[in-house]
Amino acid sequence: MGMISLQNLNVMRPEEVRGLIRQGRLSEPTAGMAAGYTQANLVILKKELAFEFLLFCQRNQKPCPILDVTDPGSPVPSIVAPGADIRTDFPKYRVYNSGKLTEEVTDISPLWEDDMVGFLIGCSFTFEQALLNNGIPVRHIEEKRNVPMYQTNIPCVQAGRFQGPMVVSMRPIPEEQVVRAVQVTSRFPAVHGGPVHIGRPEAIGIQDIANPDFGDAVTIKEGEVPVFWACGVTPQAVAMHVKPELMITHSPGHMLITDVRDEQFGV
Repeated sequence: MGMISLQNLNVMRPEEVRGLIRQGRLSEPTAGMAAGYTQANLVILKKELAFEFLLFCQRNQKPCPILDVTDPGSPVPSIVAPGADIRTDFPKYRVYNSGKLTEEVTDISPLWEDDMVGFLIGCSFTFEQALLNNGIPVRHIEEKRNVPMYQTNIPCVQAGRFQGPMVVSMRPIPEEQVVRAVQVTSRFPAVHGGPVHIGRPEAIGIQDIANPDFGDAVTIKEGEVPVFWACGVTPQAVAMHVKPELMITHSPGHMLITDVRDEQFGV
């Protein structure tokens, strides 16, 4: 990251952070950057699959809350960040061919085609500022790590060819603050809302909480409870089941910072 500190990134405007990413000067996870602005996950598919995926998101709004959909062939998310370009403004992308992760890149311009549709999906980073404002710790920010994410045994509702398990993100919450954490995050239904599970990881099919499927493990202290929220990485797990010929997503934790303030997605 050179001379750019997370503290400086925290107070930058979204277009400034996106500019650094576009210039190739920033490729880290975006948690805590441009505080107060909503971050978004990404799924890019060919137009022929776009309607089925849109239907999948509509049926699975908890893990896949849609913030914006680009016009076919356009890389501009005109509702949430009209000055952005989804080909360059995420710090890192994943490219899936027939369900297999084939490469991780920082710019997908060479792969862009005129029948591609981009889906911007709500991200739980949005409610983290609200948690912090309520004195609730967010461990992966404290430890400068990517949020831990896990594949679960919770099935998503099928739509056409799209089906698969829900992915969740986990934050350890002190026991006495769990209820408050539920209340705070439930005010953000457009970005995953309240938790889908509290407590025993094995109840939702997570066998080893110290080994997340995506992201990094974080410390769970004495007196803390693991709390799980639906996660916008779910489409990547679904891609492994559906195996579309080509699907491009963000790399977990590496989001687009939009121009929309978090409060606009609160209730």
